[in-house]
Amino acid sequence: MDNTLRTLDTPDWLDDTRASYDTVAASYADTVRDLLDETPHERAALALFAASVRESGGGTVVDVGCGSGRITAHLRGLGVDAYGIDLSPAMVETARREHPGTRFETGSMTGLGLAGASVAGLIAWYSLIHVPDAEVPAVLAGFRHVLRPGAPLLLAFHVGDGSRLKTQGYGGHPMKVYVHLRRPARLAALLDEAGFAVEARTTLTSAESPLGGMVFARRR
Repeated sequence: MDNTLRTLDTPDWLDDTRASYDTVAASYADTVRDLLDETPHERAALALFAASVRESGGGTVVDVGCGSGRITAHLRGLGVDAYGIDLSPAMVETARREHPGTRFETGSMTGLGLAGASVAGLIAWYSLIHVPDAEVPAVLAGFRHVLRPGAPLLLAFHVGDGSRLKTQGYGGHPMKVYVHLRRPARLAALLDEAGFAVEARTTLTSAESPLGGMVFARRR
């Protein structure tokens, strides 16, 4: 895997991200399928998120950048009415095979196309990592638009500075996707600017990430 640090984003980052995950969809599913079994702190965070959704009145939750659907399915196992959206059509097809009976749709976090205040919770689990810095405020504004007032948001991401170009991964298949590393304090500040109340932020090391971060917030 080429993890060369980079600071420039490709102008076609959405197309590159879609094509990359179309290429690796099946291998990605095999790689990550059982990761939650090895990540008790992530399971605890997801359980807290699910409880927060219920305490806020329940309703539909969207897993944005759902990949092969494992987090969506886990949330449903916790009693949450969750469905997934992913940029990659091949990932959506894989998610449907992996989790029959669960709703998955193709879409982009840069334009969710959902009605305002229609969602009871939103999670972006290591998916905001591919969005360039300049686009993050607009994405967070879109998240706020679709969430009900008081609804919870959970972001998980890789912690650090700068970006790296990933050219190979998940079974050795070629990729061309940027991974943007961010600090919890920076994301918390962006969430505050976007109209969220940040409730907690943390870092951790696990099977998910050598240094991962999580931020819990609510739509103001």
